[in-house]
Amino acid sequence: MESSRPLQQQQPISLLGPTPADLESTSRLEKHLRDAGLYESPEELAAREDVLCELRAIVDRWVKRLTAQRGYPDGMVSQATAPVLPFGSYRLGVHGRGSDIDALVVGPSYVDRDHDFFGVLGGVLSEMTDDAVTELQPVPGAHVPVIKMRFRGVQVDLLFASVCLAVVPEDLDLRDRSVLRGMDLATVRSVNGVRVADEILRLVPDAGAFRTTLRCVKLWAKARGVYSNVMGFPGGVAWAILVAFVCQLYPNAAPSVLVSRFFKVLAPWKWPNPVKLRDIEHDDDDLRLLVWDPRRNPRDRTHLMPVVTPAYPCMNSCYNVSHATLRTITQQLQIGNAVCQKIVASGAGWGALFEPFHFFKEYKSYLRVDVKVAGGGGEGDLREWKGWVESRLRQLVMRVETATAGMLLCHPNPQAYAAKPTDLQRTTSFFVGLSKPQPQPQEKEQQQPQVPFDLRETAEEFKRKVYMYVSWRPGMEVEVSHNRRKDLPSYVLEQILPAGHLKRKRPQDDDPSPSSSPASDDSESSSRHTKRVEA
Repeated sequence: MESSRPLQQQQPISLLGPTPADLESTSRLEKHLRDAGLYESPEELAAREDVLCELRAIVDRWVKRLTAQRGYPDGMVSQATAPVLPFGSYRLGVHGRGSDIDALVVGPSYVDRDHDFFGVLGGVLSEMTDDAVTELQPVPGAHVPVIKMRFRGVQVDLLFASVCLAVVPEDLDLRDRSVLRGMDLATVRSVNGVRVADEILRLVPDAGAFRTTLRCVKLWAKARGVYSNVMGFPGGVAWAILVAFVCQLYPNAAPSVLVSRFFKVLAPWKWPNPVKLRDIEHDDDDLRLLVWDPRRNPRDRTHLMPVVTPAYPCMNSCYNVSHATLRTITQQLQIGNAVCQKIVASGAGWGALFEPFHFFKEYKSYLRVDVKVAGGGGEGDLREWKGWVESRLRQLVMRVETATAGMLLCHPNPQAYAAKPTDLQRTTSFFVGLSKPQPQPQEKEQQQPQVPFDLRETAEEFKRKVYMYVSWRPGMEVEVSHNRRKDLPSYVLEQILPAGHLKRKRPQDDDPSPSSSPASDDSESSSRHTKRVEA
């Protein structure tokens, strides 16, 4: 039975309001965000609204046609609607230039996801003229089933949910949990995109301060390479919950204070203690949906970084986080905390906080995962295959650290690097930085022997799992190799050199340390195959 006790929100630490110095620092912070292009112009905002308006018209025609085909009376056909509800950064009010649109189509009970949404509506979108829709990619088997596309140049992720209503009102309130009745888990996840965004905005004490702070944190997380749900880092929802949590602790603080408090609170956080915006709302007798609760669900006890969504059924938005990515997240939060302390103490500008992480300067040795489509496969084939391999990279990272008993540490880079396509092949590469754990004080006193790690079987096992993709087709290939920094492919250097991330050094200056060098001295061999790695 559900408890009658009202759900409690996070209690504040301080109720102090902003000082004149806080407001001045906030002005500098907001200027930095504007200079970084994080705010849309009125023209860009109007173009985004036009995209949503056109999508709504397409969906309206689609649902009316389906209603007529089902044999319903003319009056019901004219009333048939399927509201298109944006969520994510757009609904939270933190979208900017180049941001995508996440949107949910809410259909009546007689419209289904597989045939009607992916089949019929997907077909309508694929047949649109004037290149209105490009890069169309239906992903019905995803954790959250989605149609990905570019619509009039704007990236759109379109989700679907069918509710137990014959006619869906335009003003349907998804906050009422009764709308979840009869839904499967994939549909609940889809609906909760809207429900979670609305609940976050309801629970933050000052929406304006929350939005400015979230813009800052997202800019920082992307610059530092810790923004990617699929790669095992927090995604947009998780970072929004973490920011909202800090806003609850300091409800009257200015954004400049909230940013510094964000790092001060979360850098030393003792995971897996959960971050949540209110008490967890437990199962309803009728709905019986699985709620995140490590006391009841053994699987939830394995989660390393619980950041709990506030809408029923509560879920861990960071379920993908691994030991490797949590280590990287914690390191970056600690660095951010130190930078913020210097900024606050000196009254300097905020630029230092958003300095990019120089991934290819940090490590001397890398695992390189090449995603290839050969035999004349198109851009759409590569995009599909890349998405699947990217979703499996977390498994490679975990397998490497397990196979080496934690003596080889991995740092996955969320950024993908594309080679120039040829008539025969298209290639995109991902990289994982390799390093040794810091030695303990007693270990520093004695020279540690070099221990080789043979990762070939680990790489082959990863490839076998990847090739189990149900939509695999001939020409879809994946290769895993070990690269030293000086052996990075030219197309990677071309993309990072303009940003000053890496300077070419003499080979003898770039010779990797024993912690990351291949057992073989053959450079060509080490750049083509996963050989033994010594630590």
